[in-house]
Order: sequence, then structure tokens, then C-alpha cells
Amino acid sequence: MATNTNYDYHSTEHAAPVSPYGSGDPYYIKSSGYIASGPVKRPKRNWLKIGIPIAILVIVGAVLGGVLGSRASKKSNSSSGGNNSNGNGNGNGPVKNGLGRFPTSTDSFYGMPIYPSSTNSALYGQPTFSTNAKNAWPSDTFSPGSPSATSVRPDRPRIIAPAYRWNALPNLIANDPYLSAWNESIFMNATDYFNAPPVKYNLDGDSGILDNSREIKMRIKAFSYAYRMTKNTKWADRAWDEIQNAVSSNFGPATDKWNTKHFLDTAEMVAAYAIGYDWLYDVLNDDQKKQMRDNMILYGLGPGKSVFDGSIVDFGWWKTNVTGNWNCVCNGGLTLGALAILGDDTTGTAEFILGQTIDNALNNCVNGVTTDGTWTETANYWYFGTTGHAEMASALLTATGSHYGLLDRNAKLRDTGFFHMYAHGPTSLFDYGDHGPNKFSSTSNSIIFYGSEFKIPEYILYQRDQRDSAEPWSMFWYDPTVAGAWWGGLPLDRFFTDDTDQWASMRSSWTDNNALYVAMKAGKNVGHQTHNDLDTGDFVLDAMGTRWAGELGSGDYLSYQYFQSDAQDAARWLYYRKRTEGQNTLVVNHANQLVTASPTIKSGTSGTTQNLGTTVFEVPDKSNAFFVADLTSAYGNVTTFLRGVRVLNKRRQVLLQDDIQSSGSIQWRMHTNATVNAQGTSADLDIGGKKMQVKILNAPNGASFAKSDPVRYQDDPALPQGQTDQQNPGVSVLTIDLPAGQYSLQILFSPQWNGMSSSDFVKPSAVPLSSWTVDSHN
Repeated sequence: MATNTNYDYHSTEHAAPVSPYGSGDPYYIKSSGYIASGPVKRPKRNWLKIGIPIAILVIVGAVLGGVLGSRASKKSNSSSGGNNSNGNGNGNGPVKNGLGRFPTSTDSFYGMPIYPSSTNSALYGQPTFSTNAKNAWPSDTFSPGSPSATSVRPDRPRIIAPAYRWNALPNLIANDPYLSAWNESIFMNATDYFNAPPVKYNLDGDSGILDNSREIKMRIKAFSYAYRMTKNTKWADRAWDEIQNAVSSNFGPATDKWNTKHFLDTAEMVAAYAIGYDWLYDVLNDDQKKQMRDNMILYGLGPGKSVFDGSIVDFGWWKTNVTGNWNCVCNGGLTLGALAILGDDTTGTAEFILGQTIDNALNNCVNGVTTDGTWTETANYWYFGTTGHAEMASALLTATGSHYGLLDRNAKLRDTGFFHMYAHGPTSLFDYGDHGPNKFSSTSNSIIFYGSEFKIPEYILYQRDQRDSAEPWSMFWYDPTVAGAWWGGLPLDRFFTDDTDQWASMRSSWTDNNALYVAMKAGKNVGHQTHNDLDTGDFVLDAMGTRWAGELGSGDYLSYQYFQSDAQDAARWLYYRKRTEGQNTLVVNHANQLVTASPTIKSGTSGTTQNLGTTVFEVPDKSNAFFVADLTSAYGNVTTFLRGVRVLNKRRQVLLQDDIQSSGSIQWRMHTNATVNAQGTSADLDIGGKKMQVKILNAPNGASFAKSDPVRYQDDPALPQGQTDQQNPGVSVLTIDLPAGQYSLQILFSPQWNGMSSSDFVKPSAVPLSSWTVDSHN
């Protein structure tokens, strides 16, 4: 929930935003409140949904790619545009006939694909790769026996999209509706960028010019793609305008135009130049190439060399013991830049860089994924980290013939696509912790790359339907031989058990946007690259196409000492959105959780999987799942505290239970966008006419619901001088206050589903969390 009204996510008062994607961009959102992860194309309401801050909604699939493939749709439940003229009746044809692109429309608020209620056993089969598909990529003739990072393929382009793939692409586009739709979207986006002025330099405090760098990278990718597909030099000329602008007198100080102090900016700009240099190589003249090489070395690769040779240490902190997105993006950008100019560079800089970045990424970047596939930072920083990693691995593979261990040093990297899939509910992410800056050129298309390389068809099939799929990387990472339904046989539940994270994902369907979804986390309060909250026990809840319990999002990244430390007394924990009271969990004595928390967990599931052959799923009678975390170590003044969540009644209801013994006062908290009517042990929630009933079962003496504002407690420690909390308009906090004591606090969530009567709901038995099993509530 962000209060921002333009794409600068740091401030709280701004002019109306200007979309970098043009007037038809479905990620262009103007709001006076917080916002969800999707476009707003609905009648005005007095509420908004919890989700990702406006700033980070700028995902590069400006048109909905494989979902719509055009800007024609302006409404929820709209048509996908009828027949695809490229459909050929071979199982990759038009949506209208139930072939090809599986979604038929897109939810206009969250931007999630909507799947038709249909059965097609031929198409909705086991996820696989066809062994005899005629529309497959041709084999690459470049296959060195002993690959070397400094020995590149003889032809251009060499980065991510070799010439043989460009040559094959038109035929694949003509025979694959996803590639066809993405291609159309890329050209429409490129047209919007073409008509916009070059990116304007904006130094945003300590976070520098990261938005500028990523937007320039996004544009150069699109322009370069359009040129290579058409050979129309207007696209190359427009790319050159952006390239020149990024080193012009109007773009930053003469000595440090790419802001090496915040090296993430530098690395992304180097990557942008690398793509332009390599993909436009045949149209650039020698003087243009020299200018690009000189500027890449002066403003990017040269400072990168200084990071590794130790001559400058001020901006190289990311190279040591950093497993988050910084290491992946910085090493990735430098690698792309070095590969692009290798052979043309007479300074030795490119060779030196390639002798450093690979080993550094192998010791840091690849460990951004924990033992269960979770990204160590947050579900949103996964986008940045995996994009940087995938770009680096893909560029090395295409340019030199090897990824040098980037794809197999950490075996659990194979699972990170499932982390992303399970972190997504029917509306949006389980978006705990910080969300990050504008995404621009960071998408979830890394799992298309991982799906192709690891031979996991579910990744490709899932991502090709998503709103951010339409961009140049997906055109070359996509395997057109993929077939089947990604949801077929996929378990509804998954438990992530690495003690850094510890979280659960449970749902009632993969293909129903109205499905129930609940996710809860435990995990440690440190070890997340200072992007976490003090939030063990935090949860989100979706049902009936909306989010009922949600996240507030990032604080102001320019706040005093926001990232300096995650120690117990760190300034970070003074800001409401990072404090325990800003989460959907228990607060004891109005105090933050302890950073030394080390929860333990148990879980169980009926193992329900969604059927093949159909998008319509009927949940079996005894289908259920639960997750219990011992959170005692997260609190002072607590003798024992277990929190558990389970799905009930054919996954139509949720039970959240807290068994706690505390010598301090207790407050149960849940942030919601709903209109709240709290009446004793019952609370009625309403979002746009949809209703949720919340009840306290077997209520302890004095337990009742109340509604409060999402603001700091009056007795909280003072904020640093001159600092203020971000506002959270439209958000209410549903609370329960209890004095010190021992309790079993059972909260039953009952979405008021269409067609259900009061007798269709269940009241579960009271079972101590220590005794929960898969069958304990049947």
C-alpha cells in the first residue's frame, strides 16, 4: 500500500504521473492512496486494494502480452480479441477456438490472466516439451569444446539472441500465438517510447538514477529489437538518441554520469549499452562504436574494474558476502558490457572484467536462492535478482558456449520458479518486506529462461500467460515446443522450510481468479539483505477476487538509516511499515519482535493437486492443509506462542489460531482495505460489495474486535528527527486486545461465496495447535 502518486517511490506528494508506456499502458496507475499490482480500469470506488506500491508496478510488459496481445481491452472480463490470424490449427492457434493462448481475458485491476471455464483434454494435458514439434528453434552451430569466457562466437549478435535465432524468429512468430502477441506488444511499446523524449536525468537521493538506467535499458532493448526485426533504421536512430542522451551534458556530472556511488545504476546502464552495441552492431558506424566503448569503459566498466582490482572500494561493497539482487545485477551488467565489446576493446578492460565477475557471482549471486528455492530478500526482489542472474547466464551461454556453473552451482536454483508461482495468489504476491524501485526492465521472464534450461515446462507455461511476459528476452528464452497445462497435477499447497524463510502457500485453485489463497510466514527477522520487516506470523488472504488481508509495502527508502542495520535498535524498526505493529501478526506489550527470532515449523497437507484436462476444479471434501509456527523466540514476555493457519470446508474457509501464554498485553492485528463493521466477537468486512465474515471462536473473556488506524502506537519510540511515517489512506486495522495471560485465540474467516447459505459454513472444533494434523479438523 503506497501513498505515491508517481513513479518516484520515495516521496509522498507528487504531481500526476506520466506513464513511460504511453496512454494505453495498463500499468499506468494514478492514485491518491495505495494500490494493487495491476491496472486500474474500473469505475471509481471508495476503496483500493492492498498490494505493491505504484512505483514498482512498472513491469515491462506494457501490453498484456500473452494474455491480450493488444491494447484493445479496457474492461474486466473483456475479450482477448478474437481469432489470432497466425493460428494454424496445430494446437497453437486462436484463443477464440480454445487453442493457443489459454487465458481469454485479463482482470483489469490486478492484471491477472482469466482462464475460461472449459475442458480440453488434448490441450490441458501434462506439461511437456514436444519431441517432434516442427516449430522448434534450430540447433546452434556454435558449440566450442572448451569454452572460455574471453573467446566469443564469431558472428553478431552474440548476447542472448544470436543471429541464428533472429533468422528463425519470423517463422516461429507466424506459428506461435504467444510469440506473435509478444512481438506485437514489443512494437507497440517501442512506438510509445519512440514518441517520448529521451529519459531525463533524475538523481533521486541515495538511490541515484536507478529508474533512469532501467528505463533506458528497457527502451534500448525495444528499439534494438524493432530494428533487427525490420531493418528500419528509424529504430536504430532512436536508440542512438537514447544512447547519446545518457552521456550528454544534460545527463549528470561529467565525471560520474552513471552514478558509480550507487553501482546498481551503473551496472544497469552498462547492460543497456551492451545490448545496443551488440544488437545494433551492423548499423552502427565505427565512430559510434568507439564512442560507446569509450563511454562504457569511462563510466561503467572502468569503475567496475576498480571494484575488483581494489583500487577503489567506495562503491564495491556488493562483491563480498552479498547474496541479494545487487550482486546479480552488478555482475550481470558488467558481464554483458564486457562480452559486447570483447574483441573491439584494446584496453584489456573487458577481459579483466570477465576474469572476475563469473567467480564473484558463483560465490554470491547464485546463493540468493535458499535451500527451498525462496529468494533471500523478498518476493519482489526476486524479480531484480533473477533477472540479473538470468541475463548473465544467458549472455555467457550464447556468447561463449557455457554458463560456467551459474545454473548448477546452487542446485536449488531449479526450484525458484516454483517459489515465484506459489508466492502469487489469485490477486497478487505475498508481498512481504520491501518491494523495491520501479521494475522497468526486470520481469519474471527469468523463469522462462530457467524453464528452457532446466527443462521445467511448468515455468514457461505459467509465465507466458502473465502480464509482464511481452518483452524481448522472452522472445529468445521461450521454447515453442512447450505444451500442456502448467496447473495440471500441480499441488495446491507448498511449504518452504529453509529456516531463513519458512512460509506456506495454500489455495483452492490455480485457474480461478476468485479462489481462496492464504499464505503465512515465520522465518528469521535477519538475513534478508535488510529488506525484511519484523513480521514472523505475518499472513495475506485472498478470496472472491480480492485481497482481504494485505501488506503495506516499502517504507521511504530515503528515510534516515533505513538500510543501515537490522540490529534490534536499528532506525529501520522505528518506521511503522517495518515495525511489528505494521504487520498482520501479534504484538506483545506494544513492542517490536526480536531480531534474534528463530521459529520452528510443522505442516501438513492432503496433497490435493489440480486436475489435468480442465480449468474447472472441484475441491474434494477432505482436501485440507495447515501450517504451524512456534514463534516464541520472536517475543519477550512470552512463555509460549504458536500460530497456525489452515484451510477448511473444501478450502472455502480459513482458521487462524494463536495459542499463547504471555506476561505482557497482547494485540492481534490485520491490515485490510475493507469497510469494517466490528461487533463484539464478529466483524463484517466489505470490499466493493463483496463480503467476508470474521469470527472469534470460543472467545476468551473480554475478547472482541475493534477497528483502528494504521499508525504508530502513541508510546512507540520517537522517529529520528525530521522523519515522518508514510500515510496509509484507506487502510483499516482489525484488532483484538487481550491482557496478559494464556489464550487460544481462534479466528475463523468465512468469505461469503455466491451460492452458499449459512448452513454451508462450518465451525471447526477447538484443537490445540500442538495437536494439529491433516485430519484433526475433518
